[in-house]
Amino acid sequence: MKNLLLFLFLMISFQIVSQEDAWVFLKDKPNKTTFLENPLSMLTQRALDRRIKLNIELDEIDVPIDEDYYSQLKNETTISVLAKSKWLNAIHIQGQVNDINSLLSNYSFIDHIEFANKSLNSSGKTISKSKIINANHHNKFNDVLTDFDYGEADNQIIMLKGNYLHEQGLTGKNQIIAIIDAGFPNVNTLEAFSRIRDNNQILGGYNFADRNDGFYSRNSHGTHVLSSIAGYLEDEYVGTAPDAKFYLFISEIAETETVLEETLWVEAAERADSLGVDVINTSLGYTTYDDPNHSHTYEDMDGKTTFISRGAEIGASRGLLLVNSVGNSGNSSWKYMGAPADAPSVISVGAVNASGAIASFSSFGPTADGRIKPEILGQGQNPALINYSTGNVTFSSSGTSFSSPIMAGLIACLNDYESLVNAAVYSNESLKEAIYKSADKYNNPLDQYGYGIPNFETAFNSYLESLSVIDVSFINLDIYPNPVKNTFTLSTDDYSNLKIEIFSVLGKKVSEKENIFSNIINISSLKSGIYLMKVSKDNQQKTIKLIKQ
Repeated sequence: MKNLLLFLFLMISFQIVSQEDAWVFLKDKPNKTTFLENPLSMLTQRALDRRIKLNIELDEIDVPIDEDYYSQLKNETTISVLAKSKWLNAIHIQGQVNDINSLLSNYSFIDHIEFANKSLNSSGKTISKSKIINANHHNKFNDVLTDFDYGEADNQIIMLKGNYLHEQGLTGKNQIIAIIDAGFPNVNTLEAFSRIRDNNQILGGYNFADRNDGFYSRNSHGTHVLSSIAGYLEDEYVGTAPDAKFYLFISEIAETETVLEETLWVEAAERADSLGVDVINTSLGYTTYDDPNHSHTYEDMDGKTTFISRGAEIGASRGLLLVNSVGNSGNSSWKYMGAPADAPSVISVGAVNASGAIASFSSFGPTADGRIKPEILGQGQNPALINYSTGNVTFSSSGTSFSSPIMAGLIACLNDYESLVNAAVYSNESLKEAIYKSADKYNNPLDQYGYGIPNFETAFNSYLESLSVIDVSFINLDIYPNPVKNTFTLSTDDYSNLKIEIFSVLGKKVSEKENIFSNIINISSLKSGIYLMKVSKDNQQKTIKLIKQ
């Protein structure tokens, strides 16, 4: 009887002190007008330029979380604030269930609360243990297979016809790639990364896991991932986008597996967006956690349930190209992709071996709502990488963790084409469609294979057609002076049939001129600021940044 009472006492005590994870979703953003009128207070000019190019307007989603709301919750003594997301207007907290629930009545600005433990939510949704396999944590990065008998990077690039892009001069020079991963030790010292260091291609980074600037730290997984894109050893090794620039973000806490990592990833993606990043590679995926009550079911793999996948979809709507490993669960009883690979707009990448045969560990689709996943495949079984400790091309690991960045680098190279031409329409969806259609199983996709292995030569030619490339003779058109006071002059003798459209940095059209009778254009009605001017004629078009004094 004493033992039973002791057991009950311990159980009650555990319930009293146990901490739960939850997201507090806020009702509004009171200062949204101020931020939208001053977009450079929340996004860099490069980020704004990307939005304008893709015709994506800024909106309330881009506005930061209200500082007053955040401060009030941060000062709340009954809970701990761990992270936040402006895209979802949510704050990640920990605390006891009663204390978390009491926030709804204490703070009028809270819309609703979602617990990571779904059984605590008002819907009463519970986790079916039969649909969660291996829920106990293990270090996911210990699962890689290692050997030292393989060639250089040729096969993993030529398999995808990535060499064709490089031959066109598309090496990622005008692209910024963010790697969101578990750590980047020795990237600041290894010879294989000296090229990107010496050329100032590492633009910065942040360690969200430890809340500091020490991103050359933690788990070596990110170093190996980065090497497949940016590594360079003369006559020995070349990554898939050797001239791209990079931000390095740590969101993964490798020694544990907690739902906080989903929120940290969203924070990192938001940072990447604000800095004008073009492509994000994520060689991470989330299905199970140390606390099995937080783990996801297959039904959650619908692209709209998990916090991280909801964030990924918003990121794509901001113009980011998101590339994600589909996962290494193909041989397990779970076997399916993880989040955010399930998100509709994420390019999910599976793995093949050097011969192009599917790697058995590569995770399966479809998503819970029946969509094809993965979309495409790259070499993930024994690809050539850089050993983070020796710096040699003698370290090989297997996993979709590496097929994903190999692919992300080539996607950035293809996207780099936009920087070299003027086009009528830019579209991430057109780029993705060109890649998918070039794959060898596009007309007969399979659950583990997806659309298959893409051909970037075919994708390039298809994407070129979709861009409606402009006659190069029109590229010589320019304006002067710039900055402009009230009028500027078009540097062309033939201004007949020109159409001029001027857009604000928010992507809104503020002026339009047709049937022009002079090459001197008056913009005195516009306020001072930065604008984007599109000049078009027939099937020709050029975009010029305009500064109004």
